[in-house]
Amino acid sequence: MAFVTTNGERFRRLLAVRWISQGMDGLYQTALASFVLFSPEKQATAGSAATAFAIMLLPYSFLGPFVGTILDRFSRRQIIFFANTLRAIDLLLVALVTTRGKSDLLLVVVVLFSFGANRLILAGLSAGLPRVIDRTKLIESNAIAVTGGSIAIVLGGGLGYGLRAFLERFESLTWADSILVAVAALGYLISALLSLRLKRNELGPTEHELVQAKSVGVVVAGIMDLKLGLAHLRLHRDAALGMIAVAIQRGGITALVVTCLLLERNTFHDPNNPDAGLAGLVQLVTASGVGVFCGAVIAPWAARRLGRHRWIRIALVLSAALVPVFIWGSHIMLAIAAFSVAGFGQSVKVTCDALVQGSIADEFRGRVFSVYDVLVNAAIVSGAGLAALIVPKSGRSVLLPLLVVFAYLLIAFLLKGFSKPITDSVDSPSTIS
Repeated sequence: MAFVTTNGERFRRLLAVRWISQGMDGLYQTALASFVLFSPEKQATAGSAATAFAIMLLPYSFLGPFVGTILDRFSRRQIIFFANTLRAIDLLLVALVTTRGKSDLLLVVVVLFSFGANRLILAGLSAGLPRVIDRTKLIESNAIAVTGGSIAIVLGGGLGYGLRAFLERFESLTWADSILVAVAALGYLISALLSLRLKRNELGPTEHELVQAKSVGVVVAGIMDLKLGLAHLRLHRDAALGMIAVAIQRGGITALVVTCLLLERNTFHDPNNPDAGLAGLVQLVTASGVGVFCGAVIAPWAARRLGRHRWIRIALVLSAALVPVFIWGSHIMLAIAAFSVAGFGQSVKVTCDALVQGSIADEFRGRVFSVYDVLVNAAIVSGAGLAALIVPKSGRSVLLPLLVVFAYLLIAFLLKGFSKPITDSVDSPSTIS
């Protein structure tokens, strides 16, 4: 973080909030995956995995149009504080519900609320990032913030797996998962308190940038703002195409994650030994986490040398290169492929986030990120749904990996017209690449 000068302390405070929160995301998701998909009495299928993804993403999809409305009208720091606090309270309810050992509508409702709160937090942190760093260093800042968050998720997942293995010696599996959720609730509360180290309006929006809601309600304002975000993106076609690239890349990864889950649960290990399958999945997640780190390290250098869209194209092609391994690969080969796909995918994400943040004015940034969220979440749900339709219970599929390769290469081809190198003035709205 040496490149951040006068804003270094503010940036570090924002990172603390983000990384602790995302570390708890990893721990929480490990507990949920264990409870829903890796319990001995539950059978994992592509449909059940896709349903789990849909449950996680429903709040993102429905709240997407309104997140920008909220972020462009109220203190983003306050939103992050209250959302984290409410999420900590909700996770205590999740922990209580999971002690019953049943996956029913009540569990779905409390889990939906927790993921909905998470959408506000991450969108608020992304929209506020340009206000606490040197705006000519957005790619590097995103590489640190987003990638550090991804690594925090991996570490949190590993911590959750380790704690669960330890707790199993003393408690039932259901109680072990409930305790993990309660630990995550404590972590979210700590993240909420750390956000208070930032000033109330430090993440924006400032007074002169506030958009007044006037007499319309939140729902109407949300829909209007989503339309405004789309209209604003028409003036920034470069950013729009980058967002589409991220959406397609994330949708493909989701389909491959479902494949990995089924391979580890039902093919590479005895289906009657779900703990072995969970351990194998954790190893793949760890490999992808290392890839995420490496991809983010090379992204700033590659984007400045080659141009943002050109590097996105190259990263998409390199992501597609090892996807065929998912057709026939062993556990070790899948780990190598996970490293590659996740690494180059993170390069795409970091580069595009910087492109959007640098191109879009602050008063529109919340609304544009709402469009971004809706687009990416729709692609993720579509990827999970496609896997549910195509992938058998064993996880072995020829068609799905080939479709992912085709989608990656297609968007890389469509980005062919944007390949100018960037300069230090990357934040000018007129800068194309």
